[in-house]
Order: sequence, then structure tokens, then C-alpha cells
Amino acid sequence: MPRVVSLFLPSWSTDRLRRTLGDAAPPPETPLVLIGREQRRRVVLAANAAAIAAGLRIGMPATKAQALVTGLVVMDADPTADAVALDRLALWALQRYAPIVAADPPDGLVIDTTDADHLHGGEALMLSGMVNRFFASGIFARAAVADSWGAAHACARFLADPTLVVSPGAQSDAVKNLPIAALRLDPAIVAGLRVLGFNTIGELASQPRAPLALRFGPELGRRLDQVMGRGAEPIDPVRTPELVEVRRSFGEPIAAPETIARYAAKLVDQLCRALEEKGLGARRVDLLFQRVDSSYQAIRAGNATPIRDVRRLTRLLTDRIETIDPGFGIEIMSLTATHAEPLIERQVISSLVEDPQADVSGLIDILGNRIGERRLYRLAPVASDVPERSVARVAPMTPDNGETWPDHWPRPARLLPHPERIETMALLPDHPPVNFTWRGIRRRVKRADGPERVFGEWWKRDAELAAVRDYFQVEDDAGERYWIFRSGDGEHGETGSHQWFLHGIFG
Repeated sequence: MPRVVSLFLPSWSTDRLRRTLGDAAPPPETPLVLIGREQRRRVVLAANAAAIAAGLRIGMPATKAQALVTGLVVMDADPTADAVALDRLALWALQRYAPIVAADPPDGLVIDTTDADHLHGGEALMLSGMVNRFFASGIFARAAVADSWGAAHACARFLADPTLVVSPGAQSDAVKNLPIAALRLDPAIVAGLRVLGFNTIGELASQPRAPLALRFGPELGRRLDQVMGRGAEPIDPVRTPELVEVRRSFGEPIAAPETIARYAAKLVDQLCRALEEKGLGARRVDLLFQRVDSSYQAIRAGNATPIRDVRRLTRLLTDRIETIDPGFGIEIMSLTATHAEPLIERQVISSLVEDPQADVSGLIDILGNRIGERRLYRLAPVASDVPERSVARVAPMTPDNGETWPDHWPRPARLLPHPERIETMALLPDHPPVNFTWRGIRRRVKRADGPERVFGEWWKRDAELAAVRDYFQVEDDAGERYWIFRSGDGEHGETGSHQWFLHGIFG
């Protein structure tokens, strides 16, 4: 079943203008509206949150808005610049989330995330990640996912707070109480329906179609079918000349998996030749299938490193051919390198007696395309004296930065993400505890080594100017070895709480 995400940016025009103006932009708490023309009238085309809170709305005459709000900042709208910026945002989403992304003017994006949500931890995490990325950039966003573009569009604008996942098959119930403005109809049609007493989508859907079509035309029925998931609404993926793309059109639609795989291999060969001409390697490729009903199916393959190996890319794509539903046939196949980087050829070995280095990037590519690239990582050392800050997650093929962990004291094989509080009995401040209780189990210390004193990073945080930890390696009666520490030096209160914590397990 298809799944579509609608991303709504309610203050896109004003946010874009503020980012363009930089320091010259009015502060966020200042009411700001963008003015444009509708026929001969000057009306409000966009407003920031402060202006909306002051009672202004889209479509209001500009003179009325200025009369209602004192100190209102009025600027000319630039729909062309807004559309260009929205297309750039769609390209960003294309590289990060799914192969089928399009701008949804004037203030949104639409993304076909069918079979792609598992790469981001599920639909709920995917939506929250999208919204949080915009929040971090100072842009307010709302997002919803449903079975159709129309339902997702309506829910993102009228229900999401700030995200909403509409369960498969439940979109009719989700949209029936929404206002008819959620149908993306011409304002004149919406006004005419309100005159007749219609307020919600459910009320409209329960009426006979013929009288409504006779009065308002076929657009009303088409929008109702789209929001209910009964009518097709293809998404035309965004593409730019900068993307390396190859296409194949068929005089007769194809549908057999073997035929699809054969032409996919031919497209990969063409793409690799095009990448070689530009000195690039593909980090992510999208194989799109345009069916005879104008809808799209897609396969995305990611690579840990830039490559243009025909055999390897072909395998990554054809391994997932069975996920494609050709419907009544595929008319066009296109293969695009949506993320490409410079690729410099290097020699594998320099002599006949030298052993080649193991290349695990192929295995990483296979695993990454099955479970998600972001779930694969390796641990790398970070220059930090605080143990939990000395480890970072990096991409599997990230080159070594030259950092190493300290070797003057051994470190546990398992370092807990956060130190866990333990109850202890210690004889003297400089001695290890006689016993400790961790997770409800009391353990008697048989052997111990330490202390290893670790100081706080005072150059990063003022609170760590006097912070001290004393670490001990202890072994209990069962032979289990643990890494524990006391917060503080055991004498001065400003050095820590003097509570004990377990931070790691050896072996």
C-alpha cells in the first residue's frame, strides 16, 4: 500500500525572507506580512506567527491589515523566489528520505515514502526527525503520513501537532470532520459550498455527486476521490540538470521481473559511463519506474563510499526487483545518481608480495540497504578525558582521524551509555569499596586496582572546574570485573557528590 508524507511549512515565505535578510530582518516577535496582488487588490499572501496571533489572515486586504495592527511590517512577496527555494528543499529531501519527492506549492513538500520508512526507524520517528530538523533551522513545520497525497495534505494542515501518522486504510475516518478548505479547491468553490451549508468533508462526501458536479464542475469529485484514496494522484519527482540521470522508454510496457532486471543492468552501465565522464562516483542511486497509469514505483540503493562499479550497483538494485509492482506495465525507467561525489581511482596493492587490504564496503552497502544506513556505525575515539565523551558513532567507512584511546589504564569492553548509581561500603576515601549493590544484587569485592583520577574538562564547562572522578577496577567473588568510580575526591564537596557509580564491565 502506498504511503505519502505531506510536509507543511506554514510560515515558509516569511521564514525564507528572514533567512535572506539576515541581521537586517525584523525580529520574530514583530508582526510581518507579505503583500501581493490578486487581480487589482493588494492582499496578504503570507504572515508570520506574530501577525497571525494579532488577528491577521491570508487573503485579507493589505489596507485592513495595516489598520488593525500597529507597527506591522509590510513587505512585497516574491513567489518566484519562494518556489525556487522550495525546489531546493525538495532536492534536499530527495537525497535524505525517499526517491520520489516533489514541491507542493506554495508552502509544502510531498514525499512518497512507500517501503522507505524502515530506513528511518519507522514512520513516527521519520516524521519527528523531519520536523525537528526544520525546528533546528528556525522553520516551523508540521508533517502527516497517509495512504494518499490528498489525505496527507489535509491532515498536515488541519490535524498534525506537529506530526500525525494516519494508519493504513483509516484516512476516510481521519478526514471526514475536516473543513472543506482541506480539499485544495478553488476559493470560489469553497465559498459556494459554504453558502449551501456544507462545512466538513464528511458532509460533502455523503451527498450525490451529480448535482454537485453540475454546479461546481468535475474538480470537486476529483478532489474528494483523492482525499479518500479512491483516485490516483501521481507525484512528479523533482529533478535538476545537476543530477546525473539516464532514461529508457519502451514502445511496449514491460512487466516481467527478468525484463526489468535486464534493463536495470543496462541503465547502470550507462550511468557509470556518465559518472566516469564527470569524475564522480555514486553514493546514492534511485531507480524509478513510471507505469502506464502515470504512477511511480522506486528502488533506492545507497553506498558507503562513492562507486561506479557496474556489477555492484546492479546487484544492489536487482536484489529488490521483487518489491516493484508493475501494474499494467512500465513505460519509462530512469536511473539517477541523487548523491554523487568525486571519485579518485587508487591502486589496491603496490607490489606482487603485498597483501591487499580487505574491502568491506560491499557488505556495508548490502546491510545498509536492508536495515538503513543510519543504523550502521562504528565507534571512533575522541580526544576527551571524560570516558563517556571519548567515544563517538561515525559512519562505517569514515577514515581514521589518528586519535587513540589512552593505554596507560585499561578500559572496559562494555562502556555503559550513562553511569549507573550503586550503593557501596568503603573504608577510607582512597580505598575501593568492600562491596557494592548494582541493579538489586549485592557483590563483594575480592580484588581491586586504582584509583585512576580523571579531572573534569574545565575548558568546556565552568561546572567542571573542580570536578574529579576516582575510577577503580574491581573483581567480585564470581570473577566478574567492573569499572566503578566515586564522584569527587572523597574530601571536598565542590569536587563532586561523592556518590558511587558503575560505568563499565570488563570481558
